[in-house]
Amino acid sequence: MYTGERSDAPEQPSHVAIIMDGNGRWAESRGLPRLQGHKRGADRVREIVEACPDLAITHLTLFAFSTENWKRPPSEVIGLMRLFRRYIKKEGARLVAEGVRVRFIGGREALDADLRALMAGLEMQTAGNDQLHLTVAINYGGRDEILRATRRVAEAVRAGRLLATEISPEVIERHLDTAGLPDPDLILRTSGEFRVSGFLPWQSAYSEFAFVDTRWPDFTAEIFAAQVRGFARRERRFGAVAG
Repeated sequence: MYTGERSDAPEQPSHVAIIMDGNGRWAESRGLPRLQGHKRGADRVREIVEACPDLAITHLTLFAFSTENWKRPPSEVIGLMRLFRRYIKKEGARLVAEGVRVRFIGGREALDADLRALMAGLEMQTAGNDQLHLTVAINYGGRDEILRATRRVAEAVRAGRLLATEISPEVIERHLDTAGLPDPDLILRTSGEFRVSGFLPWQSAYSEFAFVDTRWPDFTAEIFAAQVRGFARRERRFGAVAG
C-alpha cells in the first residue's frame, strides 16, 4: 500500500478518473497472451485503490470495458468477463472491510446474468461504506450513457412526471449513470494515447486531463501520486478570468 504524504490542500483532486489503457500491448511486448496483460492490470487496481486515502482522494472512477470493446476477439472478451467475475469474488470482501463503496456504471443488459448479479451484490454489500467511492465503468460509452439518460427524461415527460420546460442540466445529470457523484477533477489515461474514447463526456466538461506514457500494468502508486501532485500546479478557472 502506498503511504506517501497526505495533502489537505484545496488544490488536491478529490475525484480522479482513470482510463486504464495498455494491458494488451504490455503483454504483447513481452511475448505473452493479451489476457495476461489484463490479469496484471486487474492486480494493479488494488494498489491504486489502496493509495487513494493517503492522497485525500474520496472518489475513484475506473474505465474497465467500453461499449466498443465488444469488437475485440471473442476469446479476449470472454476472458475479460471471466476476469471481472474473478475480481469481484476475490476483492469483494476486502473492499467491504476497507470501507469502499462500489458502484458500476454502463449498460448492464448486454452482460451475462451471473455477472450482473455479482455486480448488484457487491453494490448492495458496500452501500453503507464511505471511505472511498469506487466507480467501475463496464460496457460504458459516453454517448450511450447520454442516449439512455435522454430516453429516461423523455419517458418522464411522456408520463407527465416532468414538463419539457423543466428539463435542465441538473435534470439530465439526475438521469445519468453517475447521478449523485461529483464530476471528476482529474482524468488520467495511461499508455500514451491522447484521446478519451467516450469516457464521461458530460461529466468531464471542466476536468483536468493527464496523458501518461506508462502502460496500466506498470502504473504504480508512486506514478499515481506524482500525477495527483501535478494537479495542484494547474489553474482551474471554470470559464472565468484568473483573479
